[in-house]
Amino acid sequence: MPIPHRMLAVLALHSFTATAAAAQTRDVAGSRDYPGIGRFTGSVITGYVMKDFDAARMQAAAFRDGQPADARRLEGRIFRIAYRTNPGPSILEVSRNFETQLAKAGFETLLTCDTDACGAIPFTEAIDTLPVPQMWVDGFNYRYFSGRKTEGGRETYASVIVSQNNQDIYAQVTVAELGAIANKMVDAAAMAKGLGETGHIALYGIYFDTDKAVLKPESRPTLEQIAKLLTSQPQLNVFIVGHTDGQGAYEYNLDLSKRRAEAVAAELVKSFRIAQTRLRTAGVGLLAPVGSNATDAGRALNRRVELVAP
Repeated sequence: MPIPHRMLAVLALHSFTATAAAAQTRDVAGSRDYPGIGRFTGSVITGYVMKDFDAARMQAAAFRDGQPADARRLEGRIFRIAYRTNPGPSILEVSRNFETQLAKAGFETLLTCDTDACGAIPFTEAIDTLPVPQMWVDGFNYRYFSGRKTEGGRETYASVIVSQNNQDIYAQVTVAELGAIANKMVDAAAMAKGLGETGHIALYGIYFDTDKAVLKPESRPTLEQIAKLLTSQPQLNVFIVGHTDGQGAYEYNLDLSKRRAEAVAAELVKSFRIAQTRLRTAGVGLLAPVGSNATDAGRALNRRVELVAP
């Protein structure tokens, strides 16, 4: 019987992404292990997303009658790190190694379960995983762990899901450092004040995905304030300067920061009708840090866009 076209497309996608994943021999740019957790020997990072403030879904209990029994929505600094390990180890071996390491790091177990005990396919649909091919989850074959620790008054949750695709083992570590959102909104008046007093002002309300220079929709409120400033002061011209943290190669960060500054200028011209001649762009990469690149908090401060007075 002929194979339906849709099935052929799925098989082709599976083959292509599996081949692409197998060809990866180095961690994705800008990625790193979560401190104190690390990785299974021989793994490479296939996906990495860190948000200074986001929400993650974790399960603290197995499903009952096909429904979540203790689903938690966690807000704060969120890390999502996906790994691929070449054929050899089992799902259980990789998962047990992560579980042991998390216990050493101070995490108390909330849930450990395998496929059917967790809740099978519906369970995997109720947790956060990075997209294919960064992370693969087989709803018929996986293991899940979630844990919690409190240290210095700060509450942190971690989960690990381990599954398999084409004999390769995939694992995703998700860590949620709970915390309130920082106020990163800078209005037009504050921008004018900063430019007048110090000649520049850092903006943290402009958002990009890791390693990308495409503005996220959440950036619009800050862009509106930049446009308001420039519209209220027709004589004002500014430099838009992109900055990165110290993760990744020097030349790569220079280019990324430049492209991000250009994206901001392009959006101001396109959506707010600011004259292109009033905006000049530059990228300085990691060359002007305002925090330590050795800490997450410092790196978060260094990832920014600045307005600079000529």
